Amino acid sequence: MDIFVNIFFWIFVFAIVVQLFYALFFFLRLSFYKTEEGTFNGGVSVIICAKDESENLAKNLPSFLEQDYPTFEVIVVNDQSVDGTKYLLQDLEKKYKNLKVVTIDEHIISRVGKKFALTIGIKTAQYDYVLLSDADCATVSKNWIRKMSSSFSEKDIVLGISPYKKQKGLLNKFIRFDEFIVMLQYLSFALAKTPYMGVGRNLGYKKSLFFSVKGFASHIHIPSGDDDLFIQEVATKQNIAIEIDEDSHTISETKQSWKEWIFQRRRHITTSEKYKFIFKFLLGVWPLSQLLFWLSFTILIFFESTLLVVLPLFIFRTLMFYALYLPLMKKLKSSDLLIWYPLLEILHIVIQGIFVLLNLFKKPTSW
Repeated sequence: MDIFVNIFFWIFVFAIVVQLFYALFFFLRLSFYKTEEGTFNGGVSVIICAKDESENLAKNLPSFLEQDYPTFEVIVVNDQSVDGTKYLLQDLEKKYKNLKVVTIDEHIISRVGKKFALTIGIKTAQYDYVLLSDADCATVSKNWIRKMSSSFSEKDIVLGISPYKKQKGLLNKFIRFDEFIVMLQYLSFALAKTPYMGVGRNLGYKKSLFFSVKGFASHIHIPSGDDDLFIQEVATKQNIAIEIDEDSHTISETKQSWKEWIFQRRRHITTSEKYKFIFKFLLGVWPLSQLLFWLSFTILIFFESTLLVVLPLFIFRTLMFYALYLPLMKKLKSSDLLIWYPLLEILHIVIQGIFVLLNLFKKPTSW
C-alpha cells in the first residue's frame, strides 16, 4: 500500500510542477501584457463568409459596416445560401457603399468548409490587409477596425479575441470557460513566440502573406484549419501580434444546446492531429497534468499519511490559479466564471476526454 500511495503522491507533485511551469512560462505573460497602440491607418478589407445566415447578418453586419475608420470595405461572401441572404444583402448594398457582396452560385462544387469562400473573399479584397469575422459575430465598438489593425504597422498577423455573450445556465458558463482556456492558450503561446492558432471570428493578416503560401493549398482537403493550420504555416516569432483591448473584441451568442455545441467543438479540434509535434506536446501535456492532478488528489485524500502534505499543496495550487485567472478573466471578459473555476475545470477535463474518444470513431465533416 505504501508503494501505491507513493506513486500517486509523486504523480500529484509532478502534475503541480508541470502546471506551475505553464503558469509562469506561458500564462503569466498574458497577465502582464499591455496593448501597445500602433500607427497603422491604411486601407482594410473586412471579410465575412455566410451560408444561410440572413438572420445573423441582419443583426450583426451593420456593426462592421458602421466602423469609425477612414478607409475600409466589408466583403460578404454569400456561400450558396438558400435562405433570404441574397435579398438581405441586396438591400444592405443600397444603404452601405462600403459593402461588397460576392456570391458563390449553387451549381459550383466546392469542398466542405469555408476555405473556398474565404479564399474568394481574400482574392476580392481591395486592400492588402484583411480582417476576418463570422456572420454570427458583432463588434463591440466602432473602433474595432482601428484597434485590430493598429499593429499592422509592424506585424503581418494580428490575433484578436471573440468572447461569447454572458447568459444564464450551465451550458453558457461552460462554453465561455472553454473559450477562456482556448484564448488563454493561443494568446499566451503567441507571446512566448510559439504561435499556433487564432480564431476565425477575429483575426487579421496581410493578403500578400496569404498568397505567399498559396493560401490553404497545403490543407485544403481538411474542412477546418483556416485559423490554426494556416497560422502555423505563416506565423513566425517576429511577425505576429495579439490584440485584447476591449474595443477590439467581437462577440457572439453561445450554442443553445449541448448537442449543437459538442458537434461544433468536435469539428474545431479535428485539425489538431495535423499540428506540429511541439504544439501537440504542449497542448496535450497541459490537460494531462490537470487530469493527473485531480485523479491523484481524489485518491490521496483517503490516506491520512499524506494529508498533511497533499492538502497544503492542493490549496497552494488552487490559490495560484485563482490569482492567475482573476486578472486574465477580467481582461478576457470572463471574471464571473472564477467562482465556478474548480467545477468547470473538472467538467472541462471530462468533456475534452469524451471529444477525443468520439473523434477516434467518427470526425465531423460539415461546416
